[in-house]
Amino acid sequence: MLSPPQALAASLRRSAIVKAVQSARPSVVNIHGQKTVPNEDDGRAFKQVRGMGTGIVIDERGYIITNYHVVEGVKRVQVSTAKGKTYIARLIAHDPPTDLAVIKIDADPALPLITIGTSNDLLTGEDVIAIGNAYGYEHTVTKGIISALHRTVEVGEGQEYSDLIQTDASINPGNSGGPLLNIDGNMIGINVAVRVGAQGIGFAVPIDRAMDVAARLIDVEVQKAASHGVSGQTLATATQSEFLITAVAAGSGADKAGLLPGDVITRVGSASVVRALDFERALLGKQGGEKVELAARRNGDPIHLDLVLSHPATADRSVSELAWDVLGMRLAPMPNAAFRRLRSQYRGGLKVIGVRPDSPAARQGIRYGDVLVGMHKWETVSMDNVAFVLESDVLDQEDAVKFYVLRGGETLFGRLQVSMRSR
Repeated sequence: MLSPPQALAASLRRSAIVKAVQSARPSVVNIHGQKTVPNEDDGRAFKQVRGMGTGIVIDERGYIITNYHVVEGVKRVQVSTAKGKTYIARLIAHDPPTDLAVIKIDADPALPLITIGTSNDLLTGEDVIAIGNAYGYEHTVTKGIISALHRTVEVGEGQEYSDLIQTDASINPGNSGGPLLNIDGNMIGINVAVRVGAQGIGFAVPIDRAMDVAARLIDVEVQKAASHGVSGQTLATATQSEFLITAVAAGSGADKAGLLPGDVITRVGSASVVRALDFERALLGKQGGEKVELAARRNGDPIHLDLVLSHPATADRSVSELAWDVLGMRLAPMPNAAFRRLRSQYRGGLKVIGVRPDSPAARQGIRYGDVLVGMHKWETVSMDNVAFVLESDVLDQEDAVKFYVLRGGETLFGRLQVSMRSR
């Protein structure tokens, strides 16, 4: 039996940092793989390099968020859990502006989830903890403070990250994609970069932004089997978070259920919803035609609705797959209300919800979130318009096809090097 001094010493050892690490560690995974890169010593040759990184479980069925540069170009992504089990992962979708990606492993049993905090109330100088696969040393823990907020960092030619958390917690190669925790063990950021040549300067994507991106990436998986018609955003404060509907697609399941912009969804089935990611996670695995019960608030009053998920239109689905194969873009119809908020001269467009690595779209810099408004001399308001372009002779006759996308209030254009032989 421990004496009082021994008992006190034992309790002091279990500090807030120890408890935070013990809470988060089971949800952190290590990522390994090999990729082919140009050999700088011989511009005509390539070499194999071993890559490493970290990921965080965001859904117990095996959905993991990490940095895209960790898995980019890796043909066989190996994921090992805190319990030592190893799986092969597949890429679901990625977001170039934040360098975030969602991958999926077929895990059994269910994986433990990390506790998600908020980046809305961060304080310069507060204690933080980083966990990651530093230099291949799995589940390495480092601590530090928040050095600054809202940093913009250039990490390569033409690539920069904005609105980052700066920390002096040691972030080394292999830490990318791992969690940045506060002293309570809540994830407040995702480690993304380190300043080369500097000491004690690392950066993380704020968690509120990262989880909104994760929701959009998970939606790519949801939309393969069912369509809900909801557009929304997470409203986070220091004390609470909620999922606000900003637009409802006309004729969609959400529209027929009676959902309106301004409603706040609080529950899907038995799953509590406090952010966009919760809403999308609750719909994973659902099929078109299934009915789900929703709880929401409208003008402060509780309401209950039944949402019948729509089947993705067969034509739209086949055109979407063809656009993915030929152009390297996953496209989705955009609600009229959401498009009007862009204040564009165009009549409508299709949202880019996925870009295949090393595809014609990727090589032209098309990003997740862009809105495709035209190809060649035709508008792309609907999937039928895309089908018309893909079925026309223009892709065989032209060396490159001009495209137009909306991004951040600007209209950008380029030329897609496409061969219909890829069909």
